[in-house]
Amino acid sequence: MQEKDQNNPEHHLFIRPVKEFRLSDLMEIFRYRELLYFLTWRDIKVKYKQTVFGVLWVLIQPLALMLLFTVVFGKFARLEQDLKVPYALFAFAGLLPWQLFSRTLSATTGSLLSNEHLISKIYFPRMIIPLSSCLSGIVDFLIGSAGLAALMIYYGQMPTANIVFLPLFLILMMMTALGIGFWLSALYIEYRDVGYIVPFLVQFWMFATPVVYPVNIIPKEYLWIVALNPMTGVIEGIRWSLFDYAYAPGKLFFLSLGISVFTFISGAIWFHCREKVFADYIGK
Repeated sequence: MQEKDQNNPEHHLFIRPVKEFRLSDLMEIFRYRELLYFLTWRDIKVKYKQTVFGVLWVLIQPLALMLLFTVVFGKFARLEQDLKVPYALFAFAGLLPWQLFSRTLSATTGSLLSNEHLISKIYFPRMIIPLSSCLSGIVDFLIGSAGLAALMIYYGQMPTANIVFLPLFLILMMMTALGIGFWLSALYIEYRDVGYIVPFLVQFWMFATPVVYPVNIIPKEYLWIVALNPMTGVIEGIRWSLFDYAYAPGKLFFLSLGISVFTFISGAIWFHCREKVFADYIGK
């Protein structure tokens, strides 16, 4: 919020943070859309700068994990017999969105500190910083989607009409990652312990989410607990929208949906409330 000093004839301009979250704050992000584009493009270029394989790393990582889990879970644990699709395709369809979620979560958490030179010198909506980290990850997902399409062609698995819902599940996933990123990035400014917690959180969260195992192996009486994990609805929904998957989103999906929306809104409000103290903790 900008104010003019009425007691000074030169009318100095003061920039003061507002206390409450308003819809006009979202419009302010739109006014700074060129900065958002610049920061997003910068993150993309830095990510692939001076790399030998470049964008191939986006495909190499999920493919390597897919092969590992196919042997361990698909062959040894024999989970493939309970699926309508080959386990390799099942696993890759879960690993690809999870990779985007985990990278977005990690990038948004440290985004404020990595841009401390901007925060301490110029004014702009601080929410743009984690948002740019989130948007840059979409490029990785689009590249990885080419690998998923190749696998579907290889296994002769054509997408169903449900694919029209795929963008909705992707938006829900980005909302979840960004909402948690708002919480963690604001906390990371004040408490650097968060930087040690996030890697452990991502690893634990992956195995608490049906990324490499089908949700039907979980007893029905415990499914509501699994649905408390917002990524459960996202991963299962993406699989359902891509191919003939046995487990369509049901009532428990709306529980995951509600938690995702709540996480995003509460994270945005928390981030905005703590925004006024960011510059005080930068450099400490």
